[in-house]
Amino acid sequence: MDAPGPVTADDVGLAVRLSAAALRLVPADGWDEAAGPLTWSRWETAEHLADDLFAYAAQLGSPDPSSTAHVPFGLRRRTPGGPANTVFVERSEGPEGLLRVLEASGALLVAMVRVTAPELRSHHVFGASDAEGFGAMGVVEALVHTHDMTACLDPGRQPPADLCARVLHRLFPHAPTDAEPWPALLWSTGRLELPGRPRLTAWRWYGEPRR
Repeated sequence: MDAPGPVTADDVGLAVRLSAAALRLVPADGWDEAAGPLTWSRWETAEHLADDLFAYAAQLGSPDPSSTAHVPFGLRRRTPGGPANTVFVERSEGPEGLLRVLEASGALLVAMVRVTAPELRSHHVFGASDAEGFGAMGVVEALVHTHDMTACLDPGRQPPADLCARVLHRLFPHAPTDAEPWPALLWSTGRLELPGRPRLTAWRWYGEPRR
């Protein structure tokens, strides 16, 4: 089977647009409810997603990035057990403010993936990665966390299969090939079980560029 092609800046932009559109389905009083299987609320999960997109863009921002450490922005938790973020949103700005922050963080990652030299490598705990890899990480975060937050509101929602196939190829070399790309991505990130494959209780991706 032919490789599905690289993950691009356009893929990151698409994933962020799909996420923002789906999150606009969340009712105004639903943002403090748990995000699917997570212990975080939908609001906390959306902040975490925005923070991830921002952090991945930042890892690509230095002309001489570290191969052993993240860019050392300060991190804190707003609530016990909540995500440790750099990016937070003023609650007084409401869901539209939250989504503007998400879209802005996504735009930063789109821009950095588009302009970063392909030979650059920067630290990630799951393997020093290139711009394509950080873009793929952003796509996975957007698709999977949006599923966490909205699956109960729109059960039939599925992102494009070709988009899922590209990030699976880039980050999950051991993903099942006998399942459709979206269920395979959810299985690879511990969200569901597949026939003959129990739900994963621990998972990771592989950031190093594939050869």
